[in-house]
Amino acid sequence: MSRRRWAAIGTVVAAAIAVLATAPLAQAAPEQPGVPQPPASQPSVFDPPPPGSNDWNCTPGEEHPNPVVLVHGLSANQSNNWAYISPQLAQQGYCVFSLTYGRSPLAPPPLSQVGGLQPMERSAEELAAFVDRVRGTTGADKVDIVGHSEGSLMPNYYVKFLGGARYVDRYVGMTPLWDGTETAGLAFLNRTGQQLGIDPLLGLTLDPVCGSCRQFLKGSDFIEKMNSDGGPAVDGVTYTMIMTRYDELVVPYTSGELDGATNIVLQDGCPTDLAEHVAVAFDPVTLGHIENALDPDDATPVRCTPVGPDAPPAI
Repeated sequence: MSRRRWAAIGTVVAAAIAVLATAPLAQAAPEQPGVPQPPASQPSVFDPPPPGSNDWNCTPGEEHPNPVVLVHGLSANQSNNWAYISPQLAQQGYCVFSLTYGRSPLAPPPLSQVGGLQPMERSAEELAAFVDRVRGTTGADKVDIVGHSEGSLMPNYYVKFLGGARYVDRYVGMTPLWDGTETAGLAFLNRTGQQLGIDPLLGLTLDPVCGSCRQFLKGSDFIEKMNSDGGPAVDGVTYTMIMTRYDELVVPYTSGELDGATNIVLQDGCPTDLAEHVAVAFDPVTLGHIENALDPDDATPVRCTPVGPDAPPAI
């Protein structure tokens, strides 16, 4: 094999692995007093639910009849992704549930502590089983989904292809990517690798550790399937998509626009909200839009609060 061909292989693999390696740092929330943090030396199975989540004795009331299922993003887990939003929703009377899905048994530390690494089809099966458990325990006919990043995309595989549409009422996505992402030119590099015939090598290198990583790229088979047959939106499900112009991981951020959804760009209503991809999960402006999406009959104007690009959780 020529030196040029090996150089092309190295470029594609290194770029993809770089995104995977840096993702945990991007997704991790700042440590907060009173919020248990999973020890780095312990298996990720010990990551605790965030405050307000997974009270299996919770009975939905008439005001909020649907349990809310929180679905984290790539290289996050239920503990760090939902430390702010989960207790806020629970305080408002929602039965809130969360899971850490898609762990990779081959991932080295610190990736062993996080989820979202399995192929999204497999993670959707995990989500389906979790929703069945939530419905069976609470007696609810349907759930509402609130997802961040991968959690805004993967659940729709459950909705569209695994029969989840009958069990999901409202679907709220934060920093979604229905058209994939071109972050750091990876979509181009991946297509180039395929054209050079090096795609199998990239798959052998990256896919066993992160089967979902290449699925996020614009033009991937997963993205193409999700957009087939008229697009991602499924009849009977009410979609709300929340985007930020400062999203550095979903590029362009308009990839989050979904036909048939209420599409919200944070800065349209709040120019001083500078939240980037991770910070939206700790943003009171985002929370206000989530509250309105889950309970549109009691929707109120969302207060514009200045938020920095790396804002710590708002308590």
